[in-house]
Amino acid sequence: MVGFETSDDAAVYRLNDETALLLTVDFFTPIVDDPYDFGRIAAANSLSDIYAMGGVPLTAMNLLAFPCSLGPDIVVEVLRGGGDVCREAGAVVVGGHTIDDKEPKFGLSVMGVVHPDKVIRNTGARPGDVLFLTKPLGTGVIGTALKLGLEDEMSARPVIESMAALNRGAAEAMQEIGVHAGTDVTGFGIAGHLHEMLAGSGCAAQLDFSALPIFDGVLEYAAQGVVPGRTTDVIAYAADFMEWTERPAPLIEAGTDVETLAVWRVLCDPQTSGGILAAVAEEKADGYAAALEARGVTPSRIGTVVAGEPGLIVVS
Repeated sequence: MVGFETSDDAAVYRLNDETALLLTVDFFTPIVDDPYDFGRIAAANSLSDIYAMGGVPLTAMNLLAFPCSLGPDIVVEVLRGGGDVCREAGAVVVGGHTIDDKEPKFGLSVMGVVHPDKVIRNTGARPGDVLFLTKPLGTGVIGTALKLGLEDEMSARPVIESMAALNRGAAEAMQEIGVHAGTDVTGFGIAGHLHEMLAGSGCAAQLDFSALPIFDGVLEYAAQGVVPGRTTDVIAYAADFMEWTERPAPLIEAGTDVETLAVWRVLCDPQTSGGILAAVAEEKADGYAAALEARGVTPSRIGTVVAGEPGLIVVS
């Protein structure tokens, strides 16, 4: 039913009139030092693709690449973290594959299910829809601050717990209320993933920067250049489809206005295990917000889908 055509979050394969399979895989290198937290974050990130499609995860298979020189204790903690998050999601870890690798990596191949008529895609947004985001932005920035020793895992604990948190509540709320489009925010930042949604839907959007949830300290670090290396590439990509009502276009060269560049860096910050971005009909927006809150998820209304050039994002 769904392949790679619109960069959706998972492949969808119809088994019958009642059941479709959701298939996804994701893994990455450590973004925190604690192996247990790394396992939790990597697992939540992998499971998020199932939730973004409105599905329920059933099984997971570990993908583990570690140097044998690290010994089994660290690997045990990574797998324990991943297993605990899978257990929280109600998914069963049924096996996996391990290789000896110089650079540690961990993630999951996940299978889930959804009713074929209730698949939530990253396309289908309509003019007038309200845009919601369910987690704060800035995980890439804070992760870089951790690597540079500017933060420790105690000060960054709110960000770590956010990355390790499942998007299950957001998925359940999408199914309960009904949304036009949904996706999770990961490696292309809020700018890139919103653009994919809009381009596939044939719409544009008005994005309210002041309404975006952002972790404490992220803007300040972004102004100082404490950002992942990939951020510059995402900014170059986003420059073709983003416009501003007040701020100028981004300049990467020396002498760039610091405030302007910081804002661009936040919008293009590659996220790990980010929140769900959903486009909801205006008449259902209050119901969706209430459904999220009932599940302990904080809803943020960040903008509106409008008629316009497909994929265009106008930031105010």
